[in-house]
Amino acid sequence: MSEVLDILKTRRSIRKFKPDMIPQETIDTIIEAGTYAATGMGMQSPIIIAVTDKKVRDELSALNATILGKDAGFDPFYGAPVVLIVLADKSRPTYIYDGSLVMGNLMNAAHDQGIGSCWIHRAKEEFEGEYGKNLLAKLGITGDYEGIGHCVLGYADQKPEAKPRKDNYVYYIK
Repeated sequence: MSEVLDILKTRRSIRKFKPDMIPQETIDTIIEAGTYAATGMGMQSPIIIAVTDKKVRDELSALNATILGKDAGFDPFYGAPVVLIVLADKSRPTYIYDGSLVMGNLMNAAHDQGIGSCWIHRAKEEFEGEYGKNLLAKLGITGDYEGIGHCVLGYADQKPEAKPRKDNYVYYIK
């Protein structure tokens, strides 16, 4: 089996992370993979915001938990120390697909680097609100961006197993 296929078959979503920070070089490698995701007409509508600052990470986690309807103290990022936020330019008709492909590349690259990952939703709601809009302004990001997802990263503190593939996953027309 090829290395790529092995990565695709063995990557699992991690929902329990160790608190140890990932080296910057590893984060950069994962982010680079995200920037090479396929995008509609090669227009590269997504952007990635890399959050390693604990204070900002914790603020995002608290906001995400509120949107989810969870009590204070719940961490929807499962303790992951790094959050890669993918947003995409809504002026492109393929922006949701483009951002989703970036998320997939980030998660597969993380697994290749020995880093656990999980796609966390509610980035859309976060960046429609005041906190997200202020964060974008602080970073000098202008345009009409929609949050696609958070790719949380860290060293896995669990080893989930893959569920068997369903019988009716593929249909052939020959």
